[in-house]
Amino acid sequence: MKGRETPVTSTFLTRISERKDSLSNSEKYLIDYITNHLREIPQLSIVQLSMQANVSTATIVRAMQKLGYGGFTSFKIRLKDEHAENIKFTAVEKADHKIKEAILKNEREVLQTIRMIDSGTIEDTLQKMIYANKIMLFARGLSELIAKEMAIKLQLLGKYSEMHNDPNIIRTISKRIQPDDLVMLISLNGKTEELVEAAENCKANGVSTITLTTNRDSPLGKLSEIVIAGYKSRISYFPDYEVHSRLPLLVIARIILDAYVIRTQEKDNP
Repeated sequence: MKGRETPVTSTFLTRISERKDSLSNSEKYLIDYITNHLREIPQLSIVQLSMQANVSTATIVRAMQKLGYGGFTSFKIRLKDEHAENIKFTAVEKADHKIKEAILKNEREVLQTIRMIDSGTIEDTLQKMIYANKIMLFARGLSELIAKEMAIKLQLLGKYSEMHNDPNIIRTISKRIQPDDLVMLISLNGKTEELVEAAENCKANGVSTITLTTNRDSPLGKLSEIVIAGYKSRISYFPDYEVHSRLPLLVIARIILDAYVIRTQEKDNP
């Protein structure tokens, strides 16, 4: 059966030869293990290799990086490229392709959101925030994390702000907010019932509202004075739950906060 074994690649051997002195004893042991079990490597995860070779995952990562690979998976992909005839390597290729799809999905959401943002709308938002007596942030679900981050950072900058996520409190407080305050509503789909009700209360009382969403034409978007919309990918890896990525909203929030710092510094140091 020896003739059917996967040969050690010349590239791999060359890298070992060139960088052997930089490897620790445990890393050298790992490389020897990989060399002697090369045919099995494509089917192993980094955790499985760690258990079988009796080394830590950190040792695996360090050894691969010292040999010039990005990591263990990158090493397996290179093996696949050099052994295309070995059908077992195709599983690595499929996994790598799906991971790249996930990366590109997030990249697309960020880039498309940035393209959709109008600098004039951001400037109007900043002016509203700067001259507001108080900034009230309302959010529900996963969007609460973004609202909380905004509230904390505004407080650190000396701006009075509150964040609320309880439905009953949102409904109650929204009726008492004064016209010289500002309400910021964060909702991915723009349809959250209590936020829509809060926007209606604010509109009736002459309170300015700014909505961060990915659905400009939503009920919340139509009620708000300013709407900043991002791009939401149609791809979801959690199709059974309403837990789409909040990355577009996070991008918008961070742009607003960074720009707020710039504008307030200019105001304090004309």
